[in-house]
Amino acid sequence: MTSENHASKIDSNRVLIFDTTLRDGEQSPGATMSHDEKLEIAGLLDEMGVDIIEAGFPIASEGDFNAVSEIAKNAVNSTICGLARANLKDIDRCWEAVKHAKSPRIHTFIGTSPQHRAIPNLTMDEMADRIHETVTHARNLCDNVQWSPMDATRTEWDFLARTVEIAIRAGATTINIPDTVGYTAPEESADLIRRLIAEVPGADEIIFATHCHNDLGMATANSLAAVAGGARQIECTINGLGERAGNTALEEVVMAMKTRHDILPYTTKIDSTKIMHLSRRVATVSGFNVQPNKAIVGKNAFAHESGIHQDGMLKSADTFEIMRPEDVGLVETNIVMGKHSGRAALRSKLKDLGFDLADNQLNDLFVRFKALADRKKEVFDDDLIALVTDAGSDGEGHLEVNFLRVVCGTEAPQTAELSLRVGEEDKQASAQGDGPVDAAFNAVKAVFPNEAALQLYQVSAVTEGMDAQATVTVRIEEDGRIATGQSADTDTVVASVKAYVNALNRLIVRREKSGGDVPEVSYKDIG
Repeated sequence: MTSENHASKIDSNRVLIFDTTLRDGEQSPGATMSHDEKLEIAGLLDEMGVDIIEAGFPIASEGDFNAVSEIAKNAVNSTICGLARANLKDIDRCWEAVKHAKSPRIHTFIGTSPQHRAIPNLTMDEMADRIHETVTHARNLCDNVQWSPMDATRTEWDFLARTVEIAIRAGATTINIPDTVGYTAPEESADLIRRLIAEVPGADEIIFATHCHNDLGMATANSLAAVAGGARQIECTINGLGERAGNTALEEVVMAMKTRHDILPYTTKIDSTKIMHLSRRVATVSGFNVQPNKAIVGKNAFAHESGIHQDGMLKSADTFEIMRPEDVGLVETNIVMGKHSGRAALRSKLKDLGFDLADNQLNDLFVRFKALADRKKEVFDDDLIALVTDAGSDGEGHLEVNFLRVVCGTEAPQTAELSLRVGEEDKQASAQGDGPVDAAFNAVKAVFPNEAALQLYQVSAVTEGMDAQATVTVRIEEDGRIATGQSADTDTVVASVKAYVNALNRLIVRREKSGGDVPEVSYKDIG
């Protein structure tokens, strides 16, 4: 059967969007999200129209199980999926987490390439038996089962076709073909899906999915090519978040199909006007800032500096813009915010930016807004976004910065004086360092001794100008646990210390929840 006939049997134009930001996206070192953050992102994905949300890997930890379970209970529209390795214990745990969803799915997988078969040291026949056993078990629990041959694009054709047929016969309703290491190219991606549909018995009765990594920069192209070959589900993440070079970016495939519908005649249920807000929230909670020139959601995606470009834009926006900023939720208003602006204006502006705050949240933010407006001539949209995200990044409040003063300049060493609230007690310390940030971090360590190693320190300006806020991202690691903190302030050193303290707060929470032990199952176990 041709891929065209297969597509028409399911829905010739409908492409399902499977978002794995909360699972595969969280495999990025340092991108681990808190329980509440996972629930928030899942809710936003559900509202945006994502068909399937892969909410996590339930057997990885008690925290992951609880998050998947609660997401399943709260989902309104999306199918909620959990990941399980090819063993009965994983699958049972996955089902326990997702079974309360209106539409649950079990996603089980095993590595089929020569490189991955060597890890469990299984022969081809033994792996075939394992696939039949585990997919059958999953289907006995749930009528919506997805199976993936991990590293499919480096798997020998005969064995790949054999395992896909086994999974279909065992009851899999979706077969996902992962390009786990970003190895394939668009033509290969399309041909592989097309050939599986044409040659594997039963393939015309199920949905094929594509899951591409971006190691060679072709994840979006490979995913769209797979759709052209007959796949009707794309697995992706917000901002392309994921380990190594990341996954297919949801915003890219959705807007490609929407903008080039003439050559990509496919539809999704995604409300694209919610893309920008979700992108910002994922960037904030993950600590992974979006690069300025990132397609669709980057800061410069709709910016024009060249005189020729600006002239063309003034005459007609479509001269240099193939899509409208408002199509992805980027809305500019004529309200200029400053120190004389009131609560009503602030609420209206925030609503335009995608933030609907409760009264108590608005009151707290208004105080912070006024303080910022006293230091800045004009408060830009990005400043307000930074204020909102900074207000929600204080961790669990174990540590809180009361006072900070630094002395810096060309004469070394630099010094910092710090007052830090630790629980219910205020503690003070002074320290020296190689620069004001190092001195301030040393002061934090003097007040709250810790062995966390600094993995990442990143500063980016929120807006232009001498009075711009700086957003600082700090990533730390202790005994295998990674935590990220973020904060914004017009004073870079203050933002740095607050970000460092936020990361420590998150580390404390993870240390307490794990009982001092690193979880038994790591995301790295699943490839």
